[in-house]
Amino acid sequence: MIKGFRQIAGLTVISRILGMVRDILFATFLGRSGLMDIWVIAFKIPNLSRRIFGEGALTSSLLPVYMKTREADPVQAQRLGNTVITALGLLLSGVVLLVMAALTICRCHWVDLTTTELMLSLTTVMLPYLVMICLVAVLSGLLQAHRHFAMPALAPVVLNVVLIVALAISGWGLGWSPAQQLGFVAVAVLVAGVLQLTLQLPTLRRCGFELRPCWDFKIPELRQVMCLMGPMVLGLTVTQINTLSDDVIAKIFSGSLDKGATFVLAGRTVAYPLWDGAVSSLFYSQRLYQFPLGVLGISLGTAIFPVMSQAAGQGDMARLTQTINQGLKAALFVSLPAMAGMLVIGLPLVAAIFEGGRFSQADSPIVARTLSFYVIGLSGYFLQQIITRAYFSLQDSRGPFRTALVAVAVNILLNLTLIWWLRAAGLALATALCSYLQVILLLGGLGRRLERAALMQDMAKVLGKTLVATAVMTAVALALMGIMQSLPVGRGFQALRLLVVVPVTAWVYLAVARWMGMEQVMLILGRGRKRTDG
Repeated sequence: MIKGFRQIAGLTVISRILGMVRDILFATFLGRSGLMDIWVIAFKIPNLSRRIFGEGALTSSLLPVYMKTREADPVQAQRLGNTVITALGLLLSGVVLLVMAALTICRCHWVDLTTTELMLSLTTVMLPYLVMICLVAVLSGLLQAHRHFAMPALAPVVLNVVLIVALAISGWGLGWSPAQQLGFVAVAVLVAGVLQLTLQLPTLRRCGFELRPCWDFKIPELRQVMCLMGPMVLGLTVTQINTLSDDVIAKIFSGSLDKGATFVLAGRTVAYPLWDGAVSSLFYSQRLYQFPLGVLGISLGTAIFPVMSQAAGQGDMARLTQTINQGLKAALFVSLPAMAGMLVIGLPLVAAIFEGGRFSQADSPIVARTLSFYVIGLSGYFLQQIITRAYFSLQDSRGPFRTALVAVAVNILLNLTLIWWLRAAGLALATALCSYLQVILLLGGLGRRLERAALMQDMAKVLGKTLVATAVMTAVALALMGIMQSLPVGRGFQALRLLVVVPVTAWVYLAVARWMGMEQVMLILGRGRKRTDG
């Protein structure tokens, strides 16, 4: 598990760094603006499919069934993989064509605002990426079943590199306007999809998997995968769905020069609680809190899932419970210091990364405030990655599905309530609170399925030690920030604060954790003394 986690995390770090470079370019050319709001919404749909399928439901539903089938009949397993690829490709191609036609009709006949027309046009262009990235997800799941993690982890790198090149060429090379850049980058998304798809094929062939069309849609394993996948779409990606609802609600309740400052509600004129740029604030803050989630949380969940699936497939509930227990401890170990650290360095982080070009110094405090409310839920986001995959390893997707329905409904209700008091930060807080709500519900159900005492073994001890190490780290971080308080607030000096605070506090946290004998330190350092108390 540790080897797979460190390999995925290392490659994911590269992807996330490139993703941050991509977002810096977006901030430079588009800033916190209405046009950036349009891009965020337009790209959200195909990008959400990447998160759902590439990092979630499809891989999680295919992997346990494929691994179990391969142990019994390798030929049947290969038939299953090819059938899933064929069925998904045909189904999604049909869906995409229908949605593209519907969006075109809406754009031509029912849309009045130019901003909405641009948003629908960009969405239409990028929709085919949904098909390509879902096929990449199937191939990635097959590779992970063969314990090959490198190529699946490299796929997002390709997307980020292509978008970086597209933004640089259109902005600096050609000097195009932001609106023209968006069209160019939308086409670049499709180019990236083709490259991501072809990247997986050589490794898959080396694993002995022969890729070819297969029309055996009646095999029972396919029905099993599809039955698991439906509920998983919501169950495993509730955080992404909640952030999408944040963006959509923010867009609906944002005033602009086109829409005006007020709207009519139940016969009364009401001022919009937000303004153009609110969706951008959510986007930039989401990108920052999702960096540790992607590097550590999703990597941990991806690495641990094959181990859980194998244990569940062999009926070894003791091993499965122990693996889940280790995953939960690891999630707490990495998420709590990340949460505390980002609360301390939020403003310097936003300023150092995004300020410049069209993203002004005045935008940084707005985004940092939104970020602080998202970060509150960081431990919940991490724990979701482990607990939902524990259910899926048991081939139970109903539990996560039911809890996700509750979490999404509560999130929307909180969004519509908190937006009037906390503005965009209220949308972030709603998502954070709902992450813990789903964790509580899922843990309760898992405790009824497995031995509760073994599932939570030494959890309080690990939590206590993690909190102590986090508290020491936070105290050091606050002291360092206080010492540097007199420095100017420009981008360079904010970066200097980060260069001092981040490595020092990370070393302090790991040193304290290692001194207390926490075996989770091995996740980061790959060495250390192993103790029995977690």
